[in-house]
Amino acid sequence: MVKQKDRLDSIDALRGFDMLMIIVADQFFYYLDAGAGTNFTGFLANQFSHPEWYGFHFYDIIMPLFLFLVGVVIPFSLESRLKSGELSHKTLYIHILRRFFILFILGWVVQGNLLAFDLGSFKIFSNTLQAIAIGYVFSTMAYMHLSKGKRYVFFVACLVIYIILLEFVFVPGYGKGFIEPDKNLAIYMDRLIFGRFDDGFQYTWLLSSFGFIATTLSGLFAGEFVKQNIKVEKRLKNLIVYGGLLLITGLILNLIHPFVKKIWTSTFVLVTSGICSLALALFFWIIDIKKQKGWIFPLKVIGSNAIVAYVLSHIINFSGIADQLLFGLKQFFEDYYESVTVLGGFAILYALLWYLYKNNTLIKI
Repeated sequence: MVKQKDRLDSIDALRGFDMLMIIVADQFFYYLDAGAGTNFTGFLANQFSHPEWYGFHFYDIIMPLFLFLVGVVIPFSLESRLKSGELSHKTLYIHILRRFFILFILGWVVQGNLLAFDLGSFKIFSNTLQAIAIGYVFSTMAYMHLSKGKRYVFFVACLVIYIILLEFVFVPGYGKGFIEPDKNLAIYMDRLIFGRFDDGFQYTWLLSSFGFIATTLSGLFAGEFVKQNIKVEKRLKNLIVYGGLLLITGLILNLIHPFVKKIWTSTFVLVTSGICSLALALFFWIIDIKKQKGWIFPLKVIGSNAIVAYVLSHIINFSGIADQLLFGLKQFFEDYYESVTVLGGFAILYALLWYLYKNNTLIKI
């Protein structure tokens, strides 16, 4: 545990917004629609789910934003340490690898069924935290050992290599160029390497790591724009231009190589990284330039301990705990009661995060 240091408020707020979408919004809108059944609530519930394959919903930006923000903070956390010699490279390597293994283990706890103690249900690679672990390691190493220009080359290489693999490598039983459910190289490789311990769904992870790395690198580049030693207005402009270029490039390339969230295609990386950059630009402009900070406190409480919030929300049934406390309200809310328990469960989790924040405590991985 470490005490809070000076942090860029817009990053914490945006991370808090992202976590808010993950830990409460998706369930809330699902149960709200189950109770109301209107076209409007149906639209909201649909936007907080993933499309079957092709297409794009609001919820598709949430996981990429998590990875993107991990990349954003890399220049802030490493630059001064590397320049001052505060830590040796050996010490940094130990820290990086330690974080990698902790994230991977937490991924097993959250979604790899580690706590089931059942080898038959165990998944090797199947969680957002594990995608973050991959992106973090490679992006950090790139920041430490590659020049800025070579980092951009590395980013492009990840995207191009993944496109070539998906488009031109022969998949036994199907051929080449298939980017369809259960008919693509990414899922073939997952099943080949992980066997019965693969994800078990249409999501892919091994070859998709090219995309995870690229998404985290895109955040690293955005962090460098925000951290530039120039006027804040110029930094904001650079960030907007950067995000716009990524988004436009991704939309154009989508015409020949579709963006698919479930296998994290290169065009998906470009489109979502562009949106993430523009979202960061918006938060940076409102919070750190215009100094409009009165509304961000709840988001900072969540964002300051984002991984804690993510893990706890997945391993503890806070809605179930709320149900034990709020069961008397069921007679009043009827079809909307599940929505109430979701909000009640979030309130309990938020109270825990608020206690950590109030005591200036960040739990770092």
